[in-house]
Amino acid sequence: MHLSLGSRSLDLSTPQVMAVLNVTPDSFSDGGQFESPDAAIKAALCMIADGASIIDIGGESTRPGAAETSPQDQLKRVIPVIEGIRQNSDTVISIDTSSSPVIRDAVLAGAEIVNDVFALTQPGALAAVAETNAAVCLMHMQGIPATMQDAPHYDELPGDVIRFLIDRVQACSDAGIEADRLLIDPGFGFGKNDEQNLTLLANLGQVVDLGHPVLVGLSRKGTLGKLVERPLDGRLSAGLAAAVMAVERGAHIVRTHDVRETVDALKIVQAVKQAAQL
Repeated sequence: MHLSLGSRSLDLSTPQVMAVLNVTPDSFSDGGQFESPDAAIKAALCMIADGASIIDIGGESTRPGAAETSPQDQLKRVIPVIEGIRQNSDTVISIDTSSSPVIRDAVLAGAEIVNDVFALTQPGALAAVAETNAAVCLMHMQGIPATMQDAPHYDELPGDVIRFLIDRVQACSDAGIEADRLLIDPGFGFGKNDEQNLTLLANLGQVVDLGHPVLVGLSRKGTLGKLVERPLDGRLSAGLAAAVMAVERGAHIVRTHDVRETVDALKIVQAVKQAAQL
């Protein structure tokens, strides 16, 4: 399986690691760490050295309760970082945004994946991606970041999430976005409580069965913290366990704050899979 990025493609025959790089003051885990472009670029190059094959850059926090950030402020934060990484590396760059102006300018600057928590439902986003050759990640979220954790409810899981993703895939097809440019993400922690997150992970294979590459983001999530009773900086082991289980259930890309450790864990998963085929 591969993901088309326009002029090239990303091989997904082995699991890939997407590194989180938030250039925001308020993201839930790394907010404020990489607000200066130089610091962000340096961090990205370290993540690449640790084995990340994708750098996911976000200029707006989507943590529970987060307020919106204007497209202008997002662009001020992300464009210098995208340009700086692109000047120093050919690693795939992803832009974490739902804003059509940010999509357009980020792709022009060198981003090759649009990672959208709103799954291109925001005004102009679908058309903006259709105008480019970039890949796009369609994520499921119930509600909006400011209120998504206020008593989320589902009639059926993973069915409700799967039906939403099928609908958004069809919307992309109708807009002329080719199927090989699409990633899907069930949206762990985005409008889901602890039990719902665990149900999604247990049944992730049903999302994989839709036939599109699947991205998962479980790193340092609140559900993991509650399960192991650890603060943000103590959730590494839990995150690695979740990443391994996701890949064993068919996930193709793992989005993480802990790049080196996740890369190592997934190497073991892949080695065991290969041994099983001998």
